[in-house]
Amino acid sequence: MPVPFPSVYNMPSAPNSTEPAASPPEFVDERPVDDFFDTSYKEKLGAKPAMKLVWRNIILMGALHFAALYSVILVPFVKPLTWLWASGCFLLSALGVTAGAHRLWSHRSYTASTPLRVFLAIANSMAFQNHIFEWARDHRVHHKFSETDADPHNATRGFFFSHVGWLMVRKHPDVIDKGGKLDLSDLKADPVVMLQKKYYKRSVLLMCFIIPTVVPWYFWGETLWNSYFVAAILRYTLVLNATWLVNSAAHMFGNRPYDRWINPRENRFVAFGAIGEGFHNYHHTFPYDYSTSEYGWRGNITTCFINTVCYLGLASNCKTVSKEVIQARRRRTGDGSIRSG
Repeated sequence: MPVPFPSVYNMPSAPNSTEPAASPPEFVDERPVDDFFDTSYKEKLGAKPAMKLVWRNIILMGALHFAALYSVILVPFVKPLTWLWASGCFLLSALGVTAGAHRLWSHRSYTASTPLRVFLAIANSMAFQNHIFEWARDHRVHHKFSETDADPHNATRGFFFSHVGWLMVRKHPDVIDKGGKLDLSDLKADPVVMLQKKYYKRSVLLMCFIIPTVVPWYFWGETLWNSYFVAAILRYTLVLNATWLVNSAAHMFGNRPYDRWINPRENRFVAFGAIGEGFHNYHHTFPYDYSTSEYGWRGNITTCFINTVCYLGLASNCKTVSKEVIQARRRRTGDGSIRSG
């Protein structure tokens, strides 16, 4: 069952922080200072470092999306079971990112048993978005230095950059510097995380491409061509873009009922596509809430999944924020788009 997590201000320091435990709220330009956003960081003055293109990634991303467009042509010709299989692989892949790399390993917003961690690591390999260790490290940097040069997908650099462009260029030196200074001892101490990291390429080949392709062909006679392009390529591309929309659209379009001083927004379209990750103004305001939303399981498939595994005894210690704290924060820093109760 979820456990109350009264306030981000009363939490111990985040695991990626070297600062002492947070004191009662202070204000800088009406924005509360907390341990999850480093207000001491200042971008360097002067010209920005030259952008270095990574042509391998550009070519691969272009080829992947071209193949995905071709896959759409094949969709009417696949068997209904292949449709269901591809949808199931989409959901499994997405959970490997949302319930796994994001809520469990990046934010430690709940505790998972070893069987559940193994399941989520396998699902994460099917998503093919870098191994858990790198994903969580970059995400912690994103929260701590959001919308600065140290943010891997800084949304102030535009929609394209925050969506996919950041993967097509070398990281800004500040991203590398700050990421290298984070305390990642919790990730290094998790044998599931380190095992996935060690065998990541092989696990991706198996989970992201081979199994999604072979199952429809072997069990109900789908052609390998159709199953590869629909259940592997198209499904993978859709999961990628659903995740990227959290970095781009959910940082640009929507309301800010909890903190009007930050970019992240509430975007229900993104929440639908990313199975619950689009309540982004709330998430950046209260990063350790396991639901990433004040609405719990409503419109949030990932929260439904975590609630289910908690009921089955596979997870526990779900951290939440009290309604009183949420309402107080809305009144203090929100944009007024949602009235406090």
